[in-house]
Amino acid sequence: MLKHKVFIVDDHPVMCEGLSQLINNETDLTVCGDAPDISNALQSIPECRPDAAIVDISLRKGSGIRLIEELSISNRNLPVLVLSMHEESIYAERCLKAGAKGYIMKQQSPGEVISALRKILDGEIYVSENLRSTLFNKLITKRFKADTSPVDRLSNRELEVFQLIGQGLQTRQVAGELNLSVKTIETYIEHIKQKMNFKSLHELIIHAIRWLTAGKIL
Repeated sequence: MLKHKVFIVDDHPVMCEGLSQLINNETDLTVCGDAPDISNALQSIPECRPDAAIVDISLRKGSGIRLIEELSISNRNLPVLVLSMHEESIYAERCLKAGAKGYIMKQQSPGEVISALRKILDGEIYVSENLRSTLFNKLITKRFKADTSPVDRLSNRELEVFQLIGQGLQTRQVAGELNLSVKTIETYIEHIKQKMNFKSLHELIIHAIRWLTAGKIL
């Protein structure tokens, strides 16, 4: 029996190993490779030629959303399932717009993860029932909820900068990770402060760390 090949992008070795064991236990699925960051993933995926990829959002060197955007261009037929600790209300729609075919939270059961993976392999979109209802209501009403997370105000690049700051990187280090100038990063930081009503860089850093740890703005 031919098995569907799955590639994993996650920078937590324990999580990556657990996912690999879960997938390899299935008779129709096998893990063909893994990577901890964007650059390694973009290098390895063409070599492995997977049938699907599982991507975490919070990676050491950049956001998984940027990887999804790049894969949607370079590997148009590769379905991506996002597996994240972050609330779907914050990230799911953003990931789907970037090109992902599904979004599931790490709190879900192993069986649900496998079901979601099989669904995107069948060419379908996977989201939870709650998110499906939310997206449908938004489509009908064409309005955002009043309690939308402040993170939703950020562009994908601003969100990536916010994430890296939450990981403890200084401005110059963020610039190096994203191959941008320090001045450009400082501009992004100012935009983040304005959009999220932070009065200082210190306040931004504190909230970025809390967000990265708890998966939401406290």
